Amino acid sequence: MTKSELISRLAARFPQLVAKDAELSVKMIIDAMAKSLSNGQRIEIRGFGSFDLNYRPPRVGRNPKSGEKVKVPAKYVPHFKAGKEMRERVDYKKQ
Repeated sequence: MTKSELISRLAARFPQLVAKDAELSVKMIIDAMAKSLSNGQRIEIRGFGSFDLNYRPPRVGRNPKSGEKVKVPAKYVPHFKAGKEMRERVDYKKQ
């Protein structure tokens, strides 16, 4: 599902919401989540999952085109872990 599909589904499910309002709501939620993660906070949505930051230490990588060594700096990357209820829902749909 893309962001625009989410917005259109929200607008269709809640007729009192104009598409622009649904778009603003989705944008505000995503911005708040990004800000929390950038501040080093953990996000937990019960029944859905949690977002956290994983630290990746510096390393030496290779340029795939030329094969030369490249220094890759340390960084934090977002990590999502599905909650128990979400895992069970997805697993049930696959059977």
